[in-house]
Amino acid sequence: MRIALLTPTFSKFSGIDRVVENQFRKLTQEGNEVVVMTLEADINDEDIKVITIKSLRGQFLHRLYRLIFFLDFRKIKKSAEQLKDFNVIYSHQYPMNLIAMRAKKKYGIKFIYYNHGIASLKTFTSLIDKLYIQLIKSLSNWTVKKSDKVISISKYLRDVLKREIGIESEVVYNLVDKERFNSSISGLVVKKKYSLESTPVVLYVGRISPHKGIHLLIKSFNIVLDKIPNAKLLIVGKKTFNNYARKLETLAEKSVIFAGYVKDDELPFYYAACDVYATASLWEGFDLPIAEAQACGKPVVAYNLCSHPEIINKNGTLVKPKDINSFAKAIINTINKNEK
Repeated sequence: MRIALLTPTFSKFSGIDRVVENQFRKLTQEGNEVVVMTLEADINDEDIKVITIKSLRGQFLHRLYRLIFFLDFRKIKKSAEQLKDFNVIYSHQYPMNLIAMRAKKKYGIKFIYYNHGIASLKTFTSLIDKLYIQLIKSLSNWTVKKSDKVISISKYLRDVLKREIGIESEVVYNLVDKERFNSSISGLVVKKKYSLESTPVVLYVGRISPHKGIHLLIKSFNIVLDKIPNAKLLIVGKKTFNNYARKLETLAEKSVIFAGYVKDDELPFYYAACDVYATASLWEGFDLPIAEAQACGKPVVAYNLCSHPEIINKNGTLVKPKDINSFAKAIINTINKNEK
């Protein structure tokens, strides 16, 4: 069977694209001929065939192009034509749904939408960001209605989709590569890199975006420092909202380390280096880093919202959303428990 996987950015920093990469390998192992189509890519593994649709350079222009992609009739038509001999298209997010819609209508190709969800407007403070997200969500919901089947990555997202547009979906949880993420990995190389050998380490992995609640994580960590003054907070992730990133730097004490973007093959060593994985994210469709941290044997602290109750295991702690004092207490208790 010939299968196309469509994603806006085939990038190592994106949790969605790590899912796409894992899906590619699984489908290929099953004997299918698989290709990835994307607007831009930085995953250049030789064994993955990638078709890149040229986008506009720069973060702002790329986001704008994704929003108005429905106006680029020529590229939608040309991209769909490249897939005319395929049997199935899995589309992971708007605006790639537009290509899948065209291929379905013109060539009768099955269009399966992979529902990763879109962050809640409540998690953004900027009016421009709110408007952008609302427009993307409206366009996405319109295109999803044209799909043949929907797969949601959590029960939470399944219920949201059903409530918003009345479409049923199958729940398929994201898989973690247990060969790469497991409790036998050593984090010594990361500890040495940041001089953390004798320091309790709190880790966050993910995009630097307002809905990830990193400002709340930093505020909670500042409370942690009152009880555990030698603790360090290691923040791993690419900046996707520059103004928000600058705001975080003003909140952070010297005990907060911004590691920036980390190569995907190095991530397991970062999980291994921490004593607790903590995320104050205000919205998650699944939260792959939580699953990866748990696969590495690490306890997790997170807010009790969205998909978190489905994902977090018995060693994790769920806290009331936005309660920075309780969040800090949970981190302190987890670190102290580990030291016993």
